[in-house]
Amino acid sequence: MAQVLLDARLFAVGADLSGASNKIELSAEVEDKDATNYRSGGWKEVMGGLGSAEISGEGQWEAGDPSLVDDASWTQLGGIGPWTVGPGDSIVGALAYLTRAMQSEYKVGDAVGEIAPWTGTAKSSWPLVRGQFAHPPGLARTANGAGTALNLGAIAEGQRLYVALHVLSVAGTTPGLTLRVESDDSAGFATPVTRLMFDPAVEPSGQILRTDGSPVTDTHYRIAWDVTGTTPSFMFAVSLGLR
Repeated sequence: MAQVLLDARLFAVGADLSGASNKIELSAEVEDKDATNYRSGGWKEVMGGLGSAEISGEGQWEAGDPSLVDDASWTQLGGIGPWTVGPGDSIVGALAYLTRAMQSEYKVGDAVGEIAPWTGTAKSSWPLVRGQFAHPPGLARTANGAGTALNLGAIAEGQRLYVALHVLSVAGTTPGLTLRVESDDSAGFATPVTRLMFDPAVEPSGQILRTDGSPVTDTHYRIAWDVTGTTPSFMFAVSLGLR
């Protein structure tokens, strides 16, 4: 069934650029290397070479706060961090594409009388992963907790679990957020095992982690978090997937 893009989401490191975007494009490709030989039967043969992915966006320019596109883009230009694109809403379980990428381009400005625009591009340094949102961006967390269990299936040999964390806002006195990814063999999480642990976050920022390629027989995954400080409050988005 065809889909009209009405509520796409774009998370760039520690910023939610969705509300300042009116165009988001995601592309992935693998180089085709010529492997044709005398036994190719008269047909060209190709093999896959290096893969790459690119995220590009554009929209209405805003500045004056770390969460806005101009401040975030200048901070991230040339830097590498997590990027997540959602072709719909960002509720738990919704489709998400995530990668580790470098913001390589940022442009602003247009003719007099026009709404000030921006355009930007990020190029991947990790594989592009098709996964799900594990935590929505609009839900503030003020105490320890755990998210919804997602059935991703077992991790095969050579496959990895990728997880992107976007810390979007932080409030309170000396606040701290430590997030981990747990797995279990059922949705009840009677015996959870920590698979990944993020560095503590104390300000808007982003991190992305992946497992080491070892197989995991557990089928269910969730995020859990510890919140510290005086009257702390964190808003963050998390996406994850297997590749």
